[in-house]
Amino acid sequence: MAATARRGRTAPRWRLADLSLDDRIARGRAARGEAPRSGHARWEPAPGRPGPVTLLADQAATRVPELVPIRYGRMLVSPGTFYRGGALIMASDLAATPGSGITVQLCGDAHLSNFGVFASPERQLIFDINDFDETLPGPWEWDVKRLAASFEIAGRDLGFSPDDRRDIVLAGVREYREQLREAARMGTLDAWYAHLDEEAIQEGITHAVRRKELGKKEAREARRDIAKARTRDSVRVLARRTGKVEGELRIVRDPPLITPIEDLLLSPESREQAERSVRTLIARYRRTLAHDHHPIEEFRYVHMARKVVGVGSVGTRCWILLMLGRDNADPLFLQAKEAQPSVLEPFAGRSRLRQHGERVVVGQRLMQAASDIFLGWLRVTDLDGQPRDYYIRQFHDWKGSAEVETMRVPGATLYARMCGATLARAHARWGDRIAVGAYLGSGEVFDRAIADFSAVYADQNERDYEALAQAVKSGRIPAEMGV
Repeated sequence: MAATARRGRTAPRWRLADLSLDDRIARGRAARGEAPRSGHARWEPAPGRPGPVTLLADQAATRVPELVPIRYGRMLVSPGTFYRGGALIMASDLAATPGSGITVQLCGDAHLSNFGVFASPERQLIFDINDFDETLPGPWEWDVKRLAASFEIAGRDLGFSPDDRRDIVLAGVREYREQLREAARMGTLDAWYAHLDEEAIQEGITHAVRRKELGKKEAREARRDIAKARTRDSVRVLARRTGKVEGELRIVRDPPLITPIEDLLLSPESREQAERSVRTLIARYRRTLAHDHHPIEEFRYVHMARKVVGVGSVGTRCWILLMLGRDNADPLFLQAKEAQPSVLEPFAGRSRLRQHGERVVVGQRLMQAASDIFLGWLRVTDLDGQPRDYYIRQFHDWKGSAEVETMRVPGATLYARMCGATLARAHARWGDRIAVGAYLGSGEVFDRAIADFSAVYADQNERDYEALAQAVKSGRIPAEMGV
């Protein structure tokens, strides 16, 4: 066992099937000697810590240059949005923190805004992690710390008191610990299939109101957000984002956030060549989908546009593709998003998978209770002639997320518990959930340590935020606000 995460794979050299239940429990308890649970409370910048602006500038080198100022502008909205865009900064910091030596499949960017509801293939709403750009096997503690610190930071942005912020973080970490220990007691398939669906969410809201842990107004808002998610689909995108050009459906421009392909390729010949390539690439992407017969076969490609998404992802290449089925009222919007190396790779080791799009898809399928049937990947020669990896999924499929900016303490507490339980279920699907459960134990030593860490790391996040603000103010880097 290692007290701190070491560069390279930390996966066990044995198969879990070769270990007895007692062996796995003993492994988790023994890890406490190498990495005491109370030790997770500590945080201080490592000697020679890379500057946050330097790390962000390094990332910008591989991104679309004209979009990078938008990324900085979005990060400068608040310390919370800075944190959302700073996954690489925190990955660098987490590499020097204590670790139990137990590996799981990590989300890699498990902050509170990367959870939400979406449709399962069975057309049920489920709540789960919804962003896997950084997924990679690594120390399970890293995801827990990133999630917990995100609630501390959001609480500061929302003006919550220190005691309320700590209680929210403790609620989320406690739920993670208890759900992980519950998964450790489950059979393998029960742990694999565990999930949080709409019925369970509605019941949780009702019980929270009855226990007076959640106000009726917040309960109505939560239920409204769930209902709204069902309206977010390709038909809605068709109405909002397309129009007729010379009698043909096209994605309408909304610069700089949505840029049709014809605005990026000046000559008609280059546009025609690019669109022929897209049709070929769709056929290659089809081979990465999970089903022998697939509805993608009934859709034809119509148009595509570049889209700016998220905070941390701004500047990576992202496209939305308009596909049509039986007629113009039968749309499918796909999102093809560039998959760059995970921010965890310098600290947890490179992926064994050759393509980063495949890395994202495999990680998502491992961690999510149910995944989009259109989830696939491909490597392409991009418009600038450079090879790049992409993963593809539906653009909108009943997607919904919590309105973090309007949360009050009761709602934030319930949401922290939902996220903590969901992260535990995801971690339980790949890795030694029994050893992790034994390490965590039944007491609150780990919970309190992570709450302490979150408060101290939130202070560091504020200092890093100010460093970016000063770099923009001095003219060292450009930022475009309000986009």
